[in-house]
Amino acid sequence: MKALFRKRRQEFQHKHTKYLPYVFNDHFVLVLLFLLGFILFQYSQLLKHFPANPLPIQLGLLIAVLFLLNLGSVATYLEKADQHFLLTKEAEVIAHIRSAERLSFILWSSLQTVLLLPLFPLFQRLGVSLLAFVLLLGVLVLAKRLLLKRKVASFLSSKGLDWEKAIAFEADRQQAILKFYALFTNVKGISTKVKERPYLNPILKLIKADSKKVWTNLYLRAFLRSSDYLGLFLRLLLLSCLSLAFISNSYLAVGLALVFHYLSLFQLLSLYHHYDYHYMSGLYPTKPQHKQRNLLSLLRQLSGLMLIVNLVLCRSWQNALVLIVAMGLLNLLYLPYKLKKMID
Repeated sequence: MKALFRKRRQEFQHKHTKYLPYVFNDHFVLVLLFLLGFILFQYSQLLKHFPANPLPIQLGLLIAVLFLLNLGSVATYLEKADQHFLLTKEAEVIAHIRSAERLSFILWSSLQTVLLLPLFPLFQRLGVSLLAFVLLLGVLVLAKRLLLKRKVASFLSSKGLDWEKAIAFEADRQQAILKFYALFTNVKGISTKVKERPYLNPILKLIKADSKKVWTNLYLRAFLRSSDYLGLFLRLLLLSCLSLAFISNSYLAVGLALVFHYLSLFQLLSLYHHYDYHYMSGLYPTKPQHKQRNLLSLLRQLSGLMLIVNLVLCRSWQNALVLIVAMGLLNLLYLPYKLKKMID
């Protein structure tokens, strides 16, 4: 049993090693280095010129603590077929889950502590002593233990193992990781959930019934009804708005907004292959180039929507001009090139 789950863990880690180079490519690492340097500089300035009203700092620390506290899950590596083939080995599977829970606790509590240690100077400026900070770290470690136990308790109790919930729990965990990698490259194995969302149907009526816009209609339906596309677009739109609204440094704010614009466009390019397994879609009386043109048109409209929302939050006309020029280049140069490369 140990060998089986060890093999599954190694196979999933192999996926990590395959996708990580796409995440930490040269350009992204360079951006991270500049961003890290900027954050460290701003952090040192904050400590030197600590605000008289510490409420924003306290709220920021509270959000950071809660985020780290909820970060992490238990990796069980269960698969759908296990509820049939490993049913007679339930006791051994439960022992494996308990072991995985302990390992996850050690990993995530250690990471939580390491990430909180650099924040000690802020706690110190708020009047928290070293002893109190150490006690806080200990309490947070115990809280992490309880949270992980609670997650495991959702599918494992004294009555035994709820196989369906346990398998769904692991599938959701792996999907969350793969969706993160999907922000940077095309990832295999991502499942999508489709919701009808009838309240969005009026948007579909804006597309005229024209044979040249068949794919625009299909792509828009996929965008509105697939939780992956719509949810990702809204999250990145929100992040770009927050960057422009709350980051005082205009260069960093505009830079982050453009990064979120780029990520949204890159991710939505996968709409091109959304209907590849719907073989009946090949019967539509449309020319092949209409498919590419319709997707470009839809992506440019969504990009324009993001741009309009962001322009409202720009603090100066210079920032607005940079956004307009950069988004124009992304739409006119990057999108056609990337889509052609994807098709070829």
